[in-house]
Amino acid sequence: MSAVTSSIGERDYRLLAVLICALSGLAWLALWRFGESPYVHYLHHAYLVPALPGAEARLAGLIFIGGWMLMTVAMMLPTSVPLLGIYYRIAATRRDRPLLVALVVAGYLLVWGGFGLLAYAGAVGFRETTAHSVWLRANLWVLGAGTLLVAGAYQFSSFKYRCLDKCRSPFSFVIAHWTGERHWRQALWLGVHHGLFCVGCCWSLMLLMFPFGAGNIGWMLVLGLLMAIEKNVSWGRRFGKPLGVVLLTLGLVVILV
Repeated sequence: MSAVTSSIGERDYRLLAVLICALSGLAWLALWRFGESPYVHYLHHAYLVPALPGAEARLAGLIFIGGWMLMTVAMMLPTSVPLLGIYYRIAATRRDRPLLVALVVAGYLLVWGGFGLLAYAGAVGFRETTAHSVWLRANLWVLGAGTLLVAGAYQFSSFKYRCLDKCRSPFSFVIAHWTGERHWRQALWLGVHHGLFCVGCCWSLMLLMFPFGAGNIGWMLVLGLLMAIEKNVSWGRRFGKPLGVVLLTLGLVVILV
């Protein structure tokens, strides 16, 4: 009987992984189509101009957040398959298990959506500052160099690795945040907590989207692969500091060239 149960659990896990990957694939397809549309410039930092008319500014914000959420589903959600699979197995006896998993995903995306709003506000703030600074308008490379240097330096942060360790230990993370009580609320908060730690280890790499190609599928694939290696590959933790050296070097090259 245990062998049969294990087989069913493994089959369910594979099904969940396929569904998540399919959802991610649809998000990639939507991003590719969006990249061919006339609205893709709304994702680029150069278009976040504070002088936009009110209606167009609201439209730009909505399109940006929509694009950001698509990027999150495409790039970040697949890295959470191990945690979602473990949770799916732990909640195996509950008839509302699909809903519980959906709430975990919703909590995770909610955090990334909040971070996207903060990133958008920061980008608009930068554009407002640029509008009042002749030097910044003539030296927009500062944004690219600064983002590379921040991302590179953060690769050596102990806080990043504390967050990364949480992401790389999905079983202990689920056990620590799931008691089986108030199921719906706990499922949502499990996703929120997971999202917070995920943002904690990946936020600086995601910010590279702003100066180097939000809406660029190739660049998103590269960043998504880098974050997936850090979070899910056995040697991923050792990958962080060499990546930091590369990012710092690129930042210095942008400054010097």
